[in-house]
Amino acid sequence: MKDEDTRYEAVRSRDGRFDGEFFFAVGTTGIYCRPSCPAVTPKRENVRFYATAAAAQGAGFRACRRCRPDAVPGSAAWNVRADAVGRAMRLIGDGVVDREGVAGLAVRLGYSARQVQRQLTTEVGAGPVALARAQRAHTARVLLQTTALPVTEVAFASGFASVRQFNDTIRAVYAMTPSALRAGAPRRSAGAPTAGIPLRLAYRGPYQSTALFDVLADEAVTGIEELTGVRGHRTYRRTLRLPYGTGVAEVDERPGDRRRERTGGGWLDARLHLTDPRDLTTAVQRLRRLFDLDADPYAVDERLGQDARLAPLVTARPGLRSPGAADPEECAVRALVGREEAGRLVQAYGKALDAPHGTLTHLFPEPAALAGADGPLGALATALADGTVRLDVGADREAAEAALLALPGLDARTVAAIRTRALGDPDVAPPDEAAPDTWRPWRSYALRHLRTQVKQHVQTQVPTQVQEQGVQS
Repeated sequence: MKDEDTRYEAVRSRDGRFDGEFFFAVGTTGIYCRPSCPAVTPKRENVRFYATAAAAQGAGFRACRRCRPDAVPGSAAWNVRADAVGRAMRLIGDGVVDREGVAGLAVRLGYSARQVQRQLTTEVGAGPVALARAQRAHTARVLLQTTALPVTEVAFASGFASVRQFNDTIRAVYAMTPSALRAGAPRRSAGAPTAGIPLRLAYRGPYQSTALFDVLADEAVTGIEELTGVRGHRTYRRTLRLPYGTGVAEVDERPGDRRRERTGGGWLDARLHLTDPRDLTTAVQRLRRLFDLDADPYAVDERLGQDARLAPLVTARPGLRSPGAADPEECAVRALVGREEAGRLVQAYGKALDAPHGTLTHLFPEPAALAGADGPLGALATALADGTVRLDVGADREAAEAALLALPGLDARTVAAIRTRALGDPDVAPPDEAAPDTWRPWRSYALRHLRTQVKQHVQTQVPTQVQEQGVQS
């Protein structure tokens, strides 16, 4: 979609498949939109294209009130790319610039602040400060429209350094004051209980939520995770350790709406209970990675659908996702020790919540709490605690894999699982599984298709076997 005439065709046809992949702005109105905006299509000569919302805002355009371009899925490129720009975009999304500044971002990437600024400006049309500012504006809108926090508290919770900066940014991005933005939110009934911060986590294209929730159900660790409800209508809940406090996230399974998904996508309903609202952006990004919501299913399905073995699986489950991790370090430990031992570690070393949320009682232990363990667990925990192994969203995947393989007791299969889930690599093949190069760059998704098919086959065979045993008896 680099050709601007092709992009204009996407805008003219209101193609939601490209929401988040680029934005367009209209010079005569001063507004920028997502490609699927339902407004009247502007003339080609009045349209400009931008890689990010921050770039459009930096050029002086404000967000469309009708299509809300700040609420689209993130570009799939930032999750796939392993270069400095992709790593930078993931770190900015996780709130690193707000917490550590541009200097902290540069240190994590191993570049100078000037190099980071130059690379981001060249690639996405905006530097790290502008990208973080756009993200803060979106966080502020969510808090204004879904919570009763005073406006001043919203300003600082969103990451702004001052109320004046907050007010100026909201006016520039939304052409409204914070109070007007709050007043324009959908009204909730006066007696409705406050149940955390309600969110819609957008995704593009088809989405196989049941298959992903099945994975979470199989892996759930008592004390930090639970699933309730019947298959097809479940709610997944888990605890989160966040930079400023703790949180409990709830995400609802949502059967796919094929009609809507054909036009661009849908969303998962979620709620966040946070001890500190400054963690909103980070918590949302971690859920997006866990549920693989920023993937491009069209690109994945097109490639894998060309394979004779995978084609029927892709047809049966379009948009199947490769789940990630809400906490990369936790994911690595769990990949090593397994579900049962992970549950024991939670009870023995996990920090108890101040107030339990149903069956959720603990946070998963921090690496430092496990560093004294014997054997491979102690070696992994120590390496995570002292930074020898880095698994954050900005980590270099090749360097992380090499560091993991250097630890005692971590075999190549375990490391491949960590790379797939904790590092969100879409193209991982364990050493003992056949994954031809023709599946690249989506081997993680190909293997997920095969595992899902095997699981479904087992599920359909078990009732038949039980019935046959009953007849024989």
